[in-house]
Amino acid sequence: MTAGAIGVNTAATGFGHLGELFILTHSERMDGFDEHSQQPAPPVTFTGRKTVVAAAVAVVLIAAALLIRPARTGDDARPPGPSERAASAVGVGAPAAAVDLTALVADREKWVAAHADDDASWAVLGSAYLEQARRTAESDWYPKAEKALKRSLEARPAEKGNFDAMTGMGALANARADFGTAKKWGELVRAQAPRRWTAYPVLVDAYTGLGDYKAAQKALEQLSELREGLAAHLRAAQVYRDRGWREDAVVSLEHAAGAAKAPAEKAYVLYRLGELAFERGDAAEALRQQEAALRTDPARAEALGGRARALAALGRGGEAVRDYRMALGRTPAPGLALELGELLDSLGRPEEARVQYEAVSVLAARGEANGVNEAVVLGLFEADHGDAGAAVRRLSAEWKRHKSVQVADALGWALHRGGEDTAALEHAKKATELGLRSAEFAYHRAMIERGLGDEAAARRHLQEALRTNPGFSPVRGPLAKEALATIGQPPSGGPENMQPRTPWVAPELPKPNPPKPPPKPAPAKPKPKPSAT
Repeated sequence: MTAGAIGVNTAATGFGHLGELFILTHSERMDGFDEHSQQPAPPVTFTGRKTVVAAAVAVVLIAAALLIRPARTGDDARPPGPSERAASAVGVGAPAAAVDLTALVADREKWVAAHADDDASWAVLGSAYLEQARRTAESDWYPKAEKALKRSLEARPAEKGNFDAMTGMGALANARADFGTAKKWGELVRAQAPRRWTAYPVLVDAYTGLGDYKAAQKALEQLSELREGLAAHLRAAQVYRDRGWREDAVVSLEHAAGAAKAPAEKAYVLYRLGELAFERGDAAEALRQQEAALRTDPARAEALGGRARALAALGRGGEAVRDYRMALGRTPAPGLALELGELLDSLGRPEEARVQYEAVSVLAARGEANGVNEAVVLGLFEADHGDAGAAVRRLSAEWKRHKSVQVADALGWALHRGGEDTAALEHAKKATELGLRSAEFAYHRAMIERGLGDEAAARRHLQEALRTNPGFSPVRGPLAKEALATIGQPPSGGPENMQPRTPWVAPELPKPNPPKPPPKPAPAKPKPKPSAT
């Protein structure tokens, strides 16, 4: 081989083993161009031997690069597995697929069994348990989530910056409707790490549950500054919906749909869009969105409940009953059981309805045994189908802790059912003054005002309820129509005392005085004649 060439010493067996790269440099000095340098260079041709040598050089260069920079996790081109997908979703507070969650739980349980001091894995496991509770509505997952998160905090206490476990504890408290505890955990994370975005979804939910909507709005603004994405868009939609800014809520959910990547995330956004469509009285659009959610993620039981609501509003009661039963089979939530019971009542099936009403109490008791606050659902159930006095006591205690519009509405309705309309109206006004456009809230306020004899206000709010969503309830929707028909329309001639009792007579106006003539100018005085001299 001549001087100045690049050669490769490879093994005789071919390219299965890496060869040794060496470079030969010129040995003589080059002070100028010789005569041969003036000649044009011969054309490059690739012979078989040169091709083999070039390929060998490429292989050796790649091998050398790998020796300099070893392979990293991100270099793996394979798609993430189920447990990795679920861990990624749980880490950003996004919904995860049921099968991925199952894989993540099994993976982390096996790991922490052999690594009991791994605080990060305990935090991931606790968050996975919490997501299982959300997806299945099985309250038995909540104590398991709490235990795992506490194990993480034992391995690495909060004062040492175990933010994942602290955030998980806040999210767990929100899921249990213990918003005061959730606020404490969220504020603790924010105090130690103000730029850590995962604290702010916890704070938005906590402030909303506490009824501090200004603080929720501020936390949302901080979240949006730190991290634009699925979690921020979902919280924005909730905040805007609570303020009555329905169009802004829809736009935020559309942004969330664009940010969603996994099918489980997209299905959850579609479910939320369906709920907003139902609240504004568009049952057909709600049905379309819920069916899209179920096609995207057939295990999304929330969408089954949403589809049942839309079907009931469209007058398809038999299909709605089917969907409610399927949803309860997957997510035994007391609120779903109450809705199904009222639907069965409206269909003239009281015996079947009674079974569902009994299930409400059983499911709520199971949730409360696992630390879940079911005061609002139980209060509304007792007010309409049980002991109104017990509902007032339960909801009065809840109002002392959580002053949200949902608690205000439920307490006002319970007071009305207990015959205390004056106190009920105060809470009904608090429920509606924020701006939330809810047919249920408007109906409750109308019936309270009717009980107080204020038919004008009752008429106005009954019309609002039916205009907002005429199919808001299979029981109370028809009652709202009957009440409005009973009250009737206002008397002709406008509001009372607007028209005079006697015919109008034109008043006698004083005649205007004739204008005075302008004063005549005074005659000019004659000028004195000059005297003769």
